[in-house]
Amino acid sequence: MNRTIISAITLAITFSPVLAQAESTYVFTPVKELQITSVKNQNRTGTCWCFATLSYMESELLRMGKGEYDLSEMFVVNLSYKDKAGKYVRTGGKLNFAQGGSFDDVRYVIEHYGIVPETVQPGLNYGEDMHVHGEMEKAAAGYVKVIAEKPNGKLSTAWKKGFDGIIDAYLGETPRTFTYEGKTYTPQSFAKELGLNMSDYVVLTSYTHHPFYAPFALEIPDNWRWTESYNIPLNELMGTIRNAIQTGYTVAWASDVSETGFTSNGIGIAPDVQAIETSGSDQERWIGLSAKEKNEELRKRLDKPLQELSVTQEMRQEGYDNLQTTDDHAMHIYGIAKDQTGKDFFMVKNSWGTASHYKGHWYVSEAFVAHKTINILVHKDAVPRAIRAKLKL
Repeated sequence: MNRTIISAITLAITFSPVLAQAESTYVFTPVKELQITSVKNQNRTGTCWCFATLSYMESELLRMGKGEYDLSEMFVVNLSYKDKAGKYVRTGGKLNFAQGGSFDDVRYVIEHYGIVPETVQPGLNYGEDMHVHGEMEKAAAGYVKVIAEKPNGKLSTAWKKGFDGIIDAYLGETPRTFTYEGKTYTPQSFAKELGLNMSDYVVLTSYTHHPFYAPFALEIPDNWRWTESYNIPLNELMGTIRNAIQTGYTVAWASDVSETGFTSNGIGIAPDVQAIETSGSDQERWIGLSAKEKNEELRKRLDKPLQELSVTQEMRQEGYDNLQTTDDHAMHIYGIAKDQTGKDFFMVKNSWGTASHYKGHWYVSEAFVAHKTINILVHKDAVPRAIRAKLKL
């Protein structure tokens, strides 16, 4: 999920006061809305994977009756960078080294290193009020590239300390102990007290180039840990998302948002462009238009209900295989709403701040989710029993 930094920057640039206040002709009525914490802002970073997953874990704590927490994204980012550097060097530089990551990076850090509150490690040690990771990424990437080349003929005993120094200078050192609400913790003891068991969570996807009901490592650059997702048919993936919401569990969601149908105004749909082009007298408006002009014409219509694609397993696979569906962004699904036509939309918490029409929240159609989902993270109890049995969960 490394291209989300581009999306975040684009939003920051294009959000004028007029756009931020733009009216939508959509009218949404929540049907099922679960508890979430406040919208955060990843700003100019590619750390959506961390913001989305920790938002999900914060909702899990609410669901479990543990109260409201604000967990530190930069604690996780710090330790993930250090793990990534070790693997990058071990593979001789044959590994994606960028700001992106996955749900499993957060799960791994919590399980192996623990977690801390946001107030303990806000990660802003470099003269900025909001997260900006371009300089840190370039410095860290340049460092590990040189190390992987073994200029001394072998690795020294100092290189890891040098790399850690770069990350710690920007994000702060991860604490050995800290005090929170009058009690002293280590990151591990704090995680234990929260009661989040990482083995309770599963990652699911749906592609046909691997067998169903078995795990495989998604072939995406930011899956640098090479962790596996369980593969299930599309109808079961969508059924799991709906079942999760209906039974009180939210969903961490990784998707491709570089689509015309995913707007800066808080809407995500999968418009059936061919049907729209040939719909009655409206067809004349499309004749003779270039691809760019058609795209601009379509964007003008995305603020109101449109006919959407009937998404199939084959369409999903084609998009993944031809790289039209890419691993762009992670968000947090927390509810279901209906628009004025009765169509269901998922309620989504984003991490781009609150300058959008719905104050940092998106309404995303089932068709869009079916078409462009990369994978999801859910509690295993949110997976329907029949599917759990097939996966041997």
